[in-house]
Amino acid sequence: MKFLTAILVVLLVMLGFNSMYVVKEGQTALVLQFGRIVRTDNETGLHFKLPLIQQRLLFDSRIMSLDAQPERYFTSEKKSVNVDFYVKWRIADSAAYYRATTGSDLQAANRLTPLVKNALRQEFNGRTLQELITAGRKDITERVRTDTDAIAEKNLGIDVVDVRIKRIELPDEVSESVYKRMRAERLQLANELRSTGQQAYTTIQADAERQVQVIKADAERDAAKVRGEGDAQAAAIYAQAYGQDPEFFAFYRSLSAYRDSFKDGKGVLVLKPDSEFLRYFNDGAAKH
Repeated sequence: MKFLTAILVVLLVMLGFNSMYVVKEGQTALVLQFGRIVRTDNETGLHFKLPLIQQRLLFDSRIMSLDAQPERYFTSEKKSVNVDFYVKWRIADSAAYYRATTGSDLQAANRLTPLVKNALRQEFNGRTLQELITAGRKDITERVRTDTDAIAEKNLGIDVVDVRIKRIELPDEVSESVYKRMRAERLQLANELRSTGQQAYTTIQADAERQVQVIKADAERDAAKVRGEGDAQAAAIYAQAYGQDPEFFAFYRSLSAYRDSFKDGKGVLVLKPDSEFLRYFNDGAAKH
């Protein structure tokens, strides 16, 4: 009797544990009964189900990554490019996710990858190589995310959170043509900047030369005016001095002429003895 009671207690404990389950943070749960979905439990905490009859499945509701293999696409000019990308996704509807993938993350990734690749193919097929190089990748990836998310949510029960292009590799022949075109564009830009700079230099130089000419002309005008005023004042002073003592002024002028004529000590003058230039010499000799 005690043995049967012990077995019964053990069975009851096992049934009790089998009827409880815990949903942790970042998880979502499905309750199945004979393979049919009974309910979805998204709230964290302790939950209950019918023991033995019902089964619970736990799914990771956090954001997951899909790092796909690089894919080759063709542009609108039929030039090939290798695109390496990754996708961020998470489960949005546990029931739809289970029906589509039986809860397998690998199967979900295998079904999501073609959706993203097809959306990328449409974007690349509709753009030229120049547009792919010059335009930002954000516009492409946002359109791909939007288109893929709508299909994935409906068919797989998942949200496509983000699509990012890690790199776009060009074949060697395409890379060479792109490099040449970019080099030509940079040379053209450099020539335009050089031409603009030369034009600015010529304009500045011409303006500086014009200002120099104006400053010189103004300076020469002012100098001529000052010289004229000085000459006028000197002439007035000379005239005033001459009027006060004409004889002394004539004598002073003669001395200045004598000094200038014989200042180097080598000058020779051939003059008549009664020359006006030797007037004060003769007058001095007569007085002596």
